[in-house]
Amino acid sequence: QLQLVESGGGLVQPGGSLRLSCAASGFTLSNYRIGWFRQAPGKEREGVSCISRNGDSTTYADSVKGRFTISRDNAKNMVYLQMNSLRPEDTAVYYCARKERYGGSCLLPIQYGFWGQGTQVTVSS
Repeated sequence: QLQLVESGGGLVQPGGSLRLSCAASGFTLSNYRIGWFRQAPGKEREGVSCISRNGDSTTYADSVKGRFTISRDNAKNMVYLQMNSLRPEDTAVYYCARKERYGGSCLLPIQYGFWGQGTQVTVSS
């Protein structure tokens, strides 16, 4: 059964940190680029970061560069998003997804065909 399951979300104060995890099952993780996306209430889903199949290439949205770090452990079927210096505007539901289309920007949701259920991140004092 194909699954992507996010975890690690929660409530954190501005300036704090969280580490999100994405557990993959039912397919060979190393065959796919994986992306992290987020969606705040009333806003469109936006790309946050993505990582190549073997982890040697990463991409970040300008809004998170220098604060977020994506990584993966194919042996454990896991992808991570380390989020530091969190801001209230980072509040959203965060999703991991499997890139299905070849080529194109890895930060575009349309490139992805399989999604997890999401985990809520709230940054507030």
